[in-house]
Amino acid sequence: MYRKHIGITNITIKMIEYFAANLWQMWALIAIICLIMELTNGDFFIMCFAIGGFLTAIVSLMPIGFYGQLVAFALFSVLCIFFVRPFALKYLHSRKRERLSNADALIGQNGRVSEPIAEGGYGRVAIDGDDWKAVSADGQGLEQGAKVKVVGRESVIITVERA
Repeated sequence: MYRKHIGITNITIKMIEYFAANLWQMWALIAIICLIMELTNGDFFIMCFAIGGFLTAIVSLMPIGFYGQLVAFALFSVLCIFFVRPFALKYLHSRKRERLSNADALIGQNGRVSEPIAEGGYGRVAIDGDDWKAVSADGQGLEQGAKVKVVGRESVIITVERA
């Protein structure tokens, strides 16, 4: 019974020694996880921690202890937040402060009437492969196949006028 306990202790010690000698793998894993998390967010904040993780993985190949690596990770991440993130936001996102959602981005788009719009009623308009319920801006009817331009949106109903 006592030997089994010693065996587990030896295995545990060997595992700790392995992870201590190969901390770069932990930093690389942290960086990859942060990149995956960034895909769900898109504001380039978590990406800074990924960059910090990758740079710390490189630093961990030098004879620096865990606490030194932790300081390097924090330093790289903070520097990235202040210097890399503004650059990424400026050049990779549009210059508009307000980003339009999918439905709001329809305003100004051109399409074709796929189902006639009755006078004072509704019809359907095809835009980029999607079919939207539509109403005419001036209340006049529009025939099938007419080219239209989206001028407004109320919930899931778009307002169009002849293009």
